[in-house]
Amino acid sequence: MTTLGIYEKALPKNISWKERLLLTKKLGFDFIEMSIDETDERLKRLDWTNAERKEVREAIHETDIKILSICLSGHRRFPFGSEDQEKRVVALMLMEKAINLASDLGVRTIQLAGYDVYYETKTLTSREYFIENLKKAVALAASKEIVLSIEIMDDPFMNSISKFLKIKEQIRSPYLQVYPDLGNLSAWPENDVGYELEIGIDQISAIHLKDTLAVTEQFAGKFKEVPFGAGCVDFLGCLKTLKRLEYAGPFLIEMWSENSETPEKEIEQAKAFLFPYLKEAGYIDN
Repeated sequence: MTTLGIYEKALPKNISWKERLLLTKKLGFDFIEMSIDETDERLKRLDWTNAERKEVREAIHETDIKILSICLSGHRRFPFGSEDQEKRVVALMLMEKAINLASDLGVRTIQLAGYDVYYETKTLTSREYFIENLKKAVALAASKEIVLSIEIMDDPFMNSISKFLKIKEQIRSPYLQVYPDLGNLSAWPENDVGYELEIGIDQISAIHLKDTLAVTEQFAGKFKEVPFGAGCVDFLGCLKTLKRLEYAGPFLIEMWSENSETPEKEIEQAKAFLFPYLKEAGYIDN
C-alpha cells in the first residue's frame, strides 16, 4: 500500500489544522508534510504551548490523517554552516525545538535542507561547521527516535545522493537519511538519476514528487512552481527504478498553491498527471 502525502504549502494558508487535515483527507491523501520555513510566522510553531500541541494531536486523532514529516527550511535563515556564531547557535536551538515538536506530534521525519549556507559565501569552513552541527543535530534526534532526512537540493552543496553519502560516511547513524526530490535530482545535468537512486536506496526515507527545469550553461534552472509535465523529470523512469529497488516509503507531492484561488483544482491536476505513472510503475492499483 503506497503512502501518498501532500505538502502543507499546496493547501490554503489561513485555515486551522483540523481543516487542513480534513482537506488532506478529502483530496485522497494519507498524510501532510508540515512547513516550518524561515518566516517568523511559521518559526513560531516551534514555540507552540502544550495546549496548542494538544489541539493538533487531537485533530490528527479525529481526522485519522497524520503529519508524518516536517519540512524544516528555517535553516536557510539560520544555517548550520554560518560564519556567524550566533546564527549557528540559533540553528541548533531551532533544531532541538523542531525535534521536540516532532516528538510531541508523532512526526517521524524532519526534512533538512542540504545547504551549508544559503545567503552567505560557501567556504571549506562553512562545510566544516555544517558537518559539525549536523553531527550534534543527529545526536539530539536519535535521543527522541526522530529521523533527520536531508533533501537533495537546488544548490551545488547537496545536489546529488552521492554528495549526501559522502557526509553520511562521517556521521554513521540510522537517524540520518536522505530525502530525494526527483525534480531537484533530475535538474542537474551531471546526475545519472537512476544510478543515484540505486546507490542511495537503503538511505531513502521519503520521496518528493516535483517537476523542474534543467540547469544548463545559460540557465540556472527552475526548481519551484514548474507545472507537472512542463519540466525535465522522467517520472515513469524514476518510479520504475524505485519499484525495482523495492522502495516502499512515502511519496510527497510538493506544490506551492497556498495563495492560489483554486488550490484544490491544482492538486487534482497534479494527481491526474502523476497517478498514471504511479499506476504503471506498480505503486497504485487504481
